Amino acid sequence: MAMASKEASLLFHLISIPSISGHEGKACSYLASQLPSLGWDDTYIDEAGNVVASRGNGKNEIVLLGHIDTVEGGPEVKMDDDFVWGRGAVDAKGPLCAMAVAGGRAKLDPGFKLTLIAAVGEESSSKGTLYRIPLHSPKACIVGEPSNTYGITIGYRGCLKATIKAQDNGAHRSADEGPLTHVTLAAADILNFIRRESEALQQAVIFRPSGAIISMSGREMGPRTAEIEMEIRIPVGSTPEQYTSLIEKCTRKHGVEFEIIFAIKPHLVDKDNLVVRALRKAVRNHYGTPQLFVKSGTADFNHAAAWNCPLAAYGPGDSSLDHGMEEHVSVKDYLKSIDILEAAVCSIMSYDLA
Repeated sequence: MAMASKEASLLFHLISIPSISGHEGKACSYLASQLPSLGWDDTYIDEAGNVVASRGNGKNEIVLLGHIDTVEGGPEVKMDDDFVWGRGAVDAKGPLCAMAVAGGRAKLDPGFKLTLIAAVGEESSSKGTLYRIPLHSPKACIVGEPSNTYGITIGYRGCLKATIKAQDNGAHRSADEGPLTHVTLAAADILNFIRRESEALQQAVIFRPSGAIISMSGREMGPRTAEIEMEIRIPVGSTPEQYTSLIEKCTRKHGVEFEIIFAIKPHLVDKDNLVVRALRKAVRNHYGTPQLFVKSGTADFNHAAAWNCPLAAYGPGDSSLDHGMEEHVSVKDYLKSIDILEAAVCSIMSYDLA
């Protein structure tokens, strides 16, 4: 590892500790041990496993919500003068560390409380954020997700995950194609409908649906079984209920069953809300021209909508590198994002949050 700033070193060491969803404990312990030295007054690990830190005790709370878990795999963890490589560099330990440093630096006005949440389980069930939602009533929230340092994310599609399944006691394929075929045909009908719907909409990706098969399993001998797990990305303007109805119709047609595993609505915020304004101002005053993004995926941003407060997602890193074998973040951009976040937090405190 090349000589590095303490900010880059924090990120490198956090990336060096594997933290796939469900196994975040060691990474959480490391981050919690570092936060007091960064300026946070109170730090603890809650019952869900999240790292939670705070500064100030005012009634106006600002939440910085990141996630510490990652998916599996990734490139070798390494750092030089220009880049930090490793799983989580982009999604989303880079944004999380940037918020941790910036939040510890920001000068708090009287009457404000700043809270950092390093949530567990974002890549699976979002259990960490769901645990924290009823415990806070923030006036503003920044979600730590990669937006290329100069970008600000204002919307994510929703998500629905479902299993389609069937079984029987066995039969000859000449008389009954069997569960594998029936389940496959039902999934194909669902995906073809979504593809036609998407192709008919000449709009940005956040306004179009998409679907994919996540896993398939089954056997064609003895008692026959089949199961397909699929994921549907729900566009702004639609609801999980609409796509649940589609799944119900297609599975009924082919005589198979379904189960909804997970569903969350899409969310798009006002591009002029005070958090977006604060981030735009910070980007403009520090380094360049801000850009507004909408994402095709889903994040804890969608859950944070329950707080009904001004909201945006921001962080260093190119989101096209998420979950890939080339995941890395520019040290220069990471350090810039810290300055931008610090300035944005201070700007938020200058607005009327009544």
